[in-house]
Amino acid sequence: MKLSVIIVSYKVRFYLEQCLLAVEKATEGIEAEIYVVDNHSGDGTVEYITERFPEINFINSNHNLGFSRANNVAIKQSCGEYVLLLNPDTIVAEDSIRDVLSFMEDHPNAGGAGVRMLCDDGRSAMESRRGLPSPMTAFYKMSGLCAKYPQSRRFGKYYMSYLSWDEPTQIEVISGAFCMLRRSALDKIGLLDEDFFMYGEDIDLSYRLLKGGYENWYLPSVILHYKGESAHKSSFRYVHVFYDAMLIFFRKHYGGMSLLVSLPVKTAIYVKATATFVKMQIHSVEKKLGLLSHRKRITPHYIFIGSRKAVAKCRQIAKRNALEADFFEGHANDMPDGHLGLDVQDAARTYVVYDTGAYSYKDIFGIFQRSPKETVRIGTYNPKTNIVITGEDIFK
Repeated sequence: MKLSVIIVSYKVRFYLEQCLLAVEKATEGIEAEIYVVDNHSGDGTVEYITERFPEINFINSNHNLGFSRANNVAIKQSCGEYVLLLNPDTIVAEDSIRDVLSFMEDHPNAGGAGVRMLCDDGRSAMESRRGLPSPMTAFYKMSGLCAKYPQSRRFGKYYMSYLSWDEPTQIEVISGAFCMLRRSALDKIGLLDEDFFMYGEDIDLSYRLLKGGYENWYLPSVILHYKGESAHKSSFRYVHVFYDAMLIFFRKHYGGMSLLVSLPVKTAIYVKATATFVKMQIHSVEKKLGLLSHRKRITPHYIFIGSRKAVAKCRQIAKRNALEADFFEGHANDMPDGHLGLDVQDAARTYVVYDTGAYSYKDIFGIFQRSPKETVRIGTYNPKTNIVITGEDIFK
């Protein structure tokens, strides 16, 4: 077996379905197996996915194992020469997996590789390339120096922003959202550290690959990462788990350093966590007291582009869900610029929903990359599912 694709899912069945449909396209002609580990979603994910994808290996956990442990369960059962860890809120372009596999084959010292992840507005996600959070790198990140001097090889190392987006290059940390791994490297360095429940495990794994003598690579192959978990970043649980993961990593790999070095970093972590928590509590109190009610709610505008049949279906969906929308018939052949060639109204938030039967994922990502705009976001309509998906909503 050449490739094992492993996806850990938790309460995102429609995003997971979209992810699996994209993976099926991207692995055509590749000897591949797919594992889905459901972390006790309890929302019908198991029944929904197993009915529609009977050929995948589905592991249904009776409790939430966390990201590391759930991936490890599937890795132990899988047999691919390469292992791809993939988030369920991603869409891979048709050639992305093949490109990364080819690179790994040509570079035997590559232990792992990541890709160019796009946000849903077409911008490249900073998390696509990262440096190890050494004490000083972590301090520059949390102090704001990284954001102020992103092109500096010293202050901006956390996101390695000084690297080219368009060329393969060695990096230090591969994102767990798309992480291609050589199984022989995993056999040597071990699996994901289960002390990390969620967040930080990709940093730890990447560091151990480097310590094991392997190279970590960034490749310009493109995927979309909705980052659906960001919806939960205002919760206390997120703050606790995220900053706890940072402390676990720091204790594990830098615990032996002197207090003069470690104390400022640990202090910065606690200060950052406390400030985030206090900000959340203030927002919660304001919401309960109705102090936020005066803020105008954004009503998004939708643009649907696709085949005549798809547009007709999308009209029905828009009508059922009371969406403000415009509709255009078009395909990649006759409308290669998609929405960029349309004269459409400006809105505070616009979702351009592409028919994936008329445009490939690669086409869609390319269009958004040519004109990234924060107010314009990617949406998809799949004629196989008759579902519209954006980073914020699901419409049927």
